[in-house]
Amino acid sequence: MKKLLLSFVLLFACTIANAQVKYTEEIQTVTPGQGRIVLHQSKAIADLVNAPAEKAVPVAVKSEKKASPASVKSPQVVDSLLADTVRVQPTGARVRMNGYRIQVYLGGNTRSGKSEALMMKERVKSLFIELPVYVGFLSPHWICRVGDFRTYEEASEYLHKMRETGRFDEAVIIKSKINVRE
Repeated sequence: MKKLLLSFVLLFACTIANAQVKYTEEIQTVTPGQGRIVLHQSKAIADLVNAPAEKAVPVAVKSEKKASPASVKSPQVVDSLLADTVRVQPTGARVRMNGYRIQVYLGGNTRSGKSEALMMKERVKSLFIELPVYVGFLSPHWICRVGDFRTYEEASEYLHKMRETGRFDEAVIIKSKINVRE
């Protein structure tokens, strides 16, 4: 009985190992009346996906560029959608940190809310070219936020300048994850 059970387990393990080795080949088989999949990948990736039975240790994919601690993304935050639209600056690595932004628009989840947020973005860009502007949807609101300020005082100065124009009376300073170049 033990021998029968052992042989069944070995046969089952071999079947599973065989299926894993041929996974990428299996999904690329052409079946009439269905779509076709073509994979272009390195051998290292294929070995990782197929999990070859003869290798006990997974193959490490070599990276051309090692990640520095500054380039590692921090955990997702509430306004991650708004944080990813960043202006490209020529020097320094992008770092995410706690800071402040000025929220100039908070609308609903309608098309008109989106268009108003985009109009507010253009209004801010026309008056304050030096500030990055972030527009995004944070359920259930369309939001337009401005700037990447490290301190509350910096944000307060710009808020005062914005209110002096008479176009941003409802703007407020909020805590946020900001994008900073070092």
